[in-house]
Amino acid sequence: MNALELQNLTYYYDKDHPILNNLNFTFDKGKIYAIMGRSGAGKTTLLSLLSALTDPKSGTILFEGKDIKSIDRYRYRSKFVGVVFQGYNLLPQLNAVENVELSMDIAGIKAADKHKLAMELLEKVELDEVKAKRRILMLSGGEQQRVAIARALSYNPDIILADEPTGNLDGETQKEVMDIFTRLAKQENKCVIIVTHAPDVAKYADVVYELESLNGKKPKDKPIQA
Repeated sequence: MNALELQNLTYYYDKDHPILNNLNFTFDKGKIYAIMGRSGAGKTTLLSLLSALTDPKSGTILFEGKDIKSIDRYRYRSKFVGVVFQGYNLLPQLNAVENVELSMDIAGIKAADKHKLAMELLEKVELDEVKAKRRILMLSGGEQQRVAIARALSYNPDIILADEPTGNLDGETQKEVMDIFTRLAKQENKCVIIVTHAPDVAKYADVVYELESLNGKKPKDKPIQA
């Protein structure tokens, strides 16, 4: 069963000019997907639909075979889907570990020691204890993005949605962040869906979906690296 499936998905602001038209995409666990396309092709809109922040005008989004409209929105977003933003969207008045702990509190995570769990998540994304206790604005862009990934993992979601997660990063840091996403897909069986305009990011994907204005192309499959 697919983690996510789009069936004839359509979205528009003006009915005569759809942004997304009859998309039929599938997304599985254990793989990385890249969503590519020109500005205005609907990449970010698609992520909003997949995260249930926006409803399709027609068509269906299935999560493990169930229409996401039949799932409580808050439960879906706080249990099954983690979102990573280009601009990080972290609280600057808090330090790194506090940002992750806050996400756990919002999601209603029950843990004997949330601080320990948050520190383990930050270690997973290669942030040490010293940096974990630094205020957000004292961290580099790459370090902030690692915190954002750890925050998205704080409730152990099946699906990670990332909107241009390396757009503000240099080449070496981009590679480090993409290596983290690769581990999440291959070692932890997450379904990782990344919106990007960068071919260097798309090369990490197992499947690339290219969006065109008013239409969606069929995916380009790539062999999975051992």
